[in-house]
Amino acid sequence: MMAQRTRKPYPTDLSDAEWRIIEPLLPRPSTRRGRPRVHSYREILNAIFYVLRTGGAWRMLPHDFPPWQTVYHDFRQWRRDGTWQRIHDALRRQVRVASGRQEEPEAAILDSQSVKTTEKGGLEAMTPARR
Repeated sequence: MMAQRTRKPYPTDLSDAEWRIIEPLLPRPSTRRGRPRVHSYREILNAIFYVLRTGGAWRMLPHDFPPWQTVYHDFRQWRRDGTWQRIHDALRRQVRVASGRQEEPEAAILDSQSVKTTEKGGLEAMTPARR
C-alpha cells in the first residue's frame, strides 16, 4: 500500500489534471519481486520535476519527497526502458490533436550548411607570424 503524503505543494508538483494525463502512460508497478512499492509514482514524478526545475542535486532533494535513491532509480529506469520517450511521444500527439493538427507530421524540413574551416581560425590565422 502506498503511503499518502500530506505536504505543502511545490510549484513543480503535478496538478490533478496533469496527473490524469500522465498516469496511464507510466509502467505498472511490478508486484513479483523485491520490496513492495511504498511511494506513489505521482510523488516520484513530483520529486523528479523538482530536481529538474531547480537544477539541484539528487542528494539534495527535500526530505518531504521520497528518498533521493528511490527517485533517481525510477528516473534512470524509465530512461533505460523508454518510458520517458513514450510519455514524450504520447503528449506530443495529444498537443498536436488539441491544436487541430494530425497526430504525426506529414512533412519535414531539413537544412544543412557547409562551412569551410581551417586548421587555425579567427584572428590568429590573419595575424602575421613574429620572428
